[in-house]
Amino acid sequence: MIISPPFLPQLNPAKIDSTKPDPMMDAVDQFELAHGIYPITFDRRWHCGAHLSPDMHGPVYAIADGEVVAYRVCQHAIDSGNSNVGFVLLKHTTETGEGRTLTFYSLYMHLLPLAEYHTFGYVGTQLPEFLRMPSGQVPVGQVTPAVSGGGKKVWRKDVLGFLGRYQGPTYLHFEIFMTQPDFAAYFSHTQLGNTSPSTPDGPEWWGHAYFTIPAGSDFFSLPPGTGSDNKLHGIEFKPGQTGQNTLPLHVETYFSQGAKYTNVWSEAADGTRTLLTPHPVPEEGYEYGLYDRATALYPACPSDGYELMRLGRIVSATKTLAADARATWMKVAWASGKQGYIDINPLKITKLSDVDFPFFMGWQKVTDGNTPFGSDGLCDIDVLKKMLKDVSDHESLADLQLTGLHEKEDILLRYVRMTDGVREKLRGFVCLAPSEWDSTHNDTRYMKLLDEGGFYHGNQKGYNDFLKYLNEVQFWDKTRLPAGQKLWFFHPLAFIRHFRKCGWLSENELLSVLPTSALRYAKAADGHKYWTSEKVVVNRNNRLTIQSTHLELNRSMRKFGISPNPWRIAAFLGNTVEETQWFTKLHEDNSGAKYWPWDGRGFLQLTWPDNYVKYWEFLGRVIPEPLKRELSASAKTANKDGSNAALQDSRHPALTAQMIQWREDIASKAVFSAESSGAYWAWTKAAVYADKFPVLQRQAQNITKPRFSSVVYYSCLSYGQVAATVNFGSPQKDASRIARVNGILARYQAYTSALMVLADGTLFPTAECQGWDTPDGYQRRDM
Repeated sequence: MIISPPFLPQLNPAKIDSTKPDPMMDAVDQFELAHGIYPITFDRRWHCGAHLSPDMHGPVYAIADGEVVAYRVCQHAIDSGNSNVGFVLLKHTTETGEGRTLTFYSLYMHLLPLAEYHTFGYVGTQLPEFLRMPSGQVPVGQVTPAVSGGGKKVWRKDVLGFLGRYQGPTYLHFEIFMTQPDFAAYFSHTQLGNTSPSTPDGPEWWGHAYFTIPAGSDFFSLPPGTGSDNKLHGIEFKPGQTGQNTLPLHVETYFSQGAKYTNVWSEAADGTRTLLTPHPVPEEGYEYGLYDRATALYPACPSDGYELMRLGRIVSATKTLAADARATWMKVAWASGKQGYIDINPLKITKLSDVDFPFFMGWQKVTDGNTPFGSDGLCDIDVLKKMLKDVSDHESLADLQLTGLHEKEDILLRYVRMTDGVREKLRGFVCLAPSEWDSTHNDTRYMKLLDEGGFYHGNQKGYNDFLKYLNEVQFWDKTRLPAGQKLWFFHPLAFIRHFRKCGWLSENELLSVLPTSALRYAKAADGHKYWTSEKVVVNRNNRLTIQSTHLELNRSMRKFGISPNPWRIAAFLGNTVEETQWFTKLHEDNSGAKYWPWDGRGFLQLTWPDNYVKYWEFLGRVIPEPLKRELSASAKTANKDGSNAALQDSRHPALTAQMIQWREDIASKAVFSAESSGAYWAWTKAAVYADKFPVLQRQAQNITKPRFSSVVYYSCLSYGQVAATVNFGSPQKDASRIARVNGILARYQAYTSALMVLADGTLFPTAECQGWDTPDGYQRRDM
């Protein structure tokens, strides 16, 4: 699943907080305005969207690939030029895991009219063609009709329009919702709304890890068995405090920039939660060293241990570690100012991830049986406070016995706007509510406006004119969605932030990262070498490869922390597509290579016997020490004289048929093709360089075929170090060494293509050395 916010501001790498794993969403969160608060508007009615304004009339982007449901393109503003009612409604269908299809809708309202584009220097060619003309012709000042989408397609980061205004202020009204059938199809398989969740049995896991530790659990200053040097099996642990927690604890762990971060809340009997960690508690270098920790602490099967330490449980189908060898010691704040170690492996500790939408992270279903909105459609502040578990002393409608609608609205507005933490808690509400764009609900939604104290009290004509105008702005009849039915709404930025932690890529998304062409240094029949640009095609071969492996490839990227970080995925796939010849082969099959028959297999083409043995031992397979020494010595001989004779299987009688089959499995079995590549990524610590902010340099290469020309590509030092790590086994600081990486220019092109598909806010320098959001000559694949 690839998703991004509707605004994509440029990030300043010097200001990125490493404790926060999604700087783009942190930046966009600042655009949310204090009016139009989700899910309650200023007049105490449902408001199931958020108002966003980046303080500029900038482009509004599609948040994901989708299909146009309905849209309105206006030529002019209405309301004496103060309001824009242009919009686009998209339907998105994506994957979040094996057999996990998610269907949702996104709405972008108050887009700038065409007549005003030139005022801000915009040109129509930035828009999809169907958005370059008005959706209907009406006199200036009247509402342009909405039209059905007709199945038109848009792609993530397509410009849908530009930021407009409504009743004066400039902002985007932005919604994300699901129909009831789509919601049930997806969320019936999650633990959303469950206040007593259990540890899942299945393999689905993504995002952050969460643990619920019951009261009375034992915490230790150091894991049992730790020596006087504070080391256990060579791994150092920093001492904490011994004790027991008096209240249940909810623990969140996540990784960012190589460090592990932990947050802890205690939960009182009334359900209120207190944060024990004012700031996320870091364990620097923990993630970068995770392979080494797993190898030291879980020698019987480091692969299982790796999952225990990253995910909290073993999710792989095959579990090698014995039950009594799965102790997983985590340092946790068990009281204010006190930390200690606890084994999180026992069954009494619940283990969840973002897949489960944990209630203690604020996720809460708001339905007909559990809503702060009364039968009159207005929000009751006291019911709202109860739902938010707010036990502090605030003004309430009951205490003040107010009768005027405006007085009640002011009290609610002050509470929502000015009380610490309320708006953040409202972000977790998942609301079953009517759409304000469905005219079916108008009478019940707005009838109170005629009551005493209401805006239209005593003014029936004004109320009728208001309803007429409202019907013109509304568009539900153009959506082909059922009218009069409630929908499930999410705070749109909370929804995007949450699902950005997924990182699962569909078959088409994986294939879409392939560049459309690749630079090659080729050799002619006469021995003459030349540069050429070859077309990269999606054909039966690479489709079959991805079809048969994409599940395991996603699982491996999840297990080794490559996903959901878009920079890491781009760096990983930027190498795998070149190593596998654009996803066409998982075995180098080069009998002339000096390392044959230990030639490249898997997505990162595991090569040389030392790497194969290292991977087998990671899986818990026992390789005799004499054989390891023998193979290593033979590899050195082969590397020195360029001959592969020393590595022939026949030269190593201790090499069993089973081991030879293990070697072949890395090419023939998807789980090993994918996992061996993830393990290699982990033990070479490639993420250290993939995590660096991508700084790209515009380069050009002259080619002679298919015709003489100059091809632009973008180099990147940090990615070059990842490529060198993959190709040589270690990064290279010298640019001349990076230039010797096999196929480095094609790798740069693959990385650039992957960044465009996966990442946000990447700057590609132009010929004038200015930043631009699209590379020269970039062509997106229509998958």
